[in-house]
Amino acid sequence: MYPELSLYIAGRFIGAEGRRTQAVQDPATLQTLGQLPWAEAEDVASAVDAAHAAFGQWRRVSPVERSDLLRRVAALARERAAVIGHAMTLDNGKPLADAVAEVLNAAEHVEWHAEEGRRIYGRVVPARQPGVRQLVVREPVGVCAAFSPWNFPFGQAMKKAAAAIAAGCPIVLKGPEESPSALVAMAQLFHDAGLPAGVFNLLWGVPADISRQLIEAPSVRVVSFTGSVPVGRQLAALAGQHMKRMTMELGGHAPVLVFDDADVDAAVALLARLKTRNAGQVCVSPSRFYVQSGIHDRFAAAFAEALAAVKVGHGLESGVQMGPLIHGRRFQAVQALVEDARAAGAELLTGGGGLGAQGHFHAPTLLVQVPPGARVMHEEPFGPVAAMARFDTVEEALQQANALPFGLASYVFTRSLQTATCVGDGLEAGMVNINHSGMAHPELPFGGIKGSGFGSEGGTESFDPFLSTKLITQA
Repeated sequence: MYPELSLYIAGRFIGAEGRRTQAVQDPATLQTLGQLPWAEAEDVASAVDAAHAAFGQWRRVSPVERSDLLRRVAALARERAAVIGHAMTLDNGKPLADAVAEVLNAAEHVEWHAEEGRRIYGRVVPARQPGVRQLVVREPVGVCAAFSPWNFPFGQAMKKAAAAIAAGCPIVLKGPEESPSALVAMAQLFHDAGLPAGVFNLLWGVPADISRQLIEAPSVRVVSFTGSVPVGRQLAALAGQHMKRMTMELGGHAPVLVFDDADVDAAVALLARLKTRNAGQVCVSPSRFYVQSGIHDRFAAAFAEALAAVKVGHGLESGVQMGPLIHGRRFQAVQALVEDARAAGAELLTGGGGLGAQGHFHAPTLLVQVPPGARVMHEEPFGPVAAMARFDTVEEALQQANALPFGLASYVFTRSLQTATCVGDGLEAGMVNINHSGMAHPELPFGGIKGSGFGSEGGTESFDPFLSTKLITQA
């Protein structure tokens, strides 16, 4: 039931015949699901050429026509969500309900961009002299090279594609080799919806080789990357050498500030769900927990109990809430952080190691009394591990939360309006969630500051990287 994998270039699906391939595995069973064809240098060049050729026409297509096409894509995504989600669970590991929800959420993003893309307006600026007309217009930049991650293979890629295509920019997407089925399905959606050849192209292969060739291509005018901080820095440096526009949505290490007056039960229930979502392999996953001393012990005990109750297993099994980590390297990285923290003096309240005889399953883990020098307090765990420490004052909480060079998401729990306002203003993060989590809606900008990158996906800001501003002044 796993689909055939392919490249998609200039409106054609290209299979593995005569190409280098990579085995795709189910991270829960380690079973080989299929063979993914790699793009060679000539394929990358063909994709860029196809996108550049398509740009001349697509940039002139009416925003209404673009909107109609994207709406067809969204409708097809909703119709095929169960099938796409099933394959995504197989190669990604996330529970089926989460995979289907990802497809449906992405469809909503497509619909929003379809509608908002009709409202990319310029303006008229009153002139200083009679008879002068001054116009400010926004025009599509050109071909976009996009790089999307494996943790949300469908959702993250669709955000980039929907924004670029709605703005009038063709896209060449380098997808994640670990979890490819959803993007092949995405290419099929665009194909079946009638998107002109070359406006959407899909590549796989050696990441370093493909990224360099794409970014250095003169026809590529904008780079959109979602992934780790180290890789993002490398790509940003390369793009900067060639004066390419960029959007970088990089990693985080989200602080959670829980104050004495918080609703402990509500906070525990929400945070346990967020911490184990996608096995913690989420850039906005809560990871550094700072709990005020008055409720620290009660919160820690309740949170440990909630984590221990999470049902872990294959994502296709009924009732499973958390699946495996994506591969063995990720498991080893998570386990190394746990062992380092324990060696530094942290106390393990629940979890701490692997589960089952096969697959990359790691138990939801809570470490308390974690010293500030432990690696887990500085390195994004990207797994189901929460590290907890105490604080006493608001100032102390903000100092600890802002101490790292990351600034993506953050979470605050308090019943005090004064505290919420103070901390909301004081946190150095692109997104601050107070007493809930509300970052995934398409009408909201999603992005970070500091080492977590720049630019936003979602909200009206979503189109900014794909549009240039032109002044026309005429007498």
